[in-house]
Amino acid sequence: MTIGVCIFEIHFPESNSLKKKRYHLKNLKTKIRNKYNVSLSEIDHFDLWQRAKIAAVCVSSESKFANEILNNMINFIKFNIEGELLDYSIEMM
Repeated sequence: MTIGVCIFEIHFPESNSLKKKRYHLKNLKTKIRNKYNVSLSEIDHFDLWQRAKIAAVCVSSESKFANEILNNMINFIKFNIEGELLDYSIEMM
């Protein structure tokens, strides 16, 4: 069994409140969960209006499949968010 972990950071330049940030995050997390069936959680920058650090986890019997899912998710994020993907890392355990 392989656990794939992807940690990524997003910048929302137009967000001017925590409420607006939460709105953008909720929409993004719903789209990702529906399309890729991964678990998501905000792990840092809780009190910042324009930044979010999120962890996504995928469990699979094959590391190749988990890696493919997380890479496809990152490509989806790059082109489908109301902000900018600042950084990401993927690790298999």
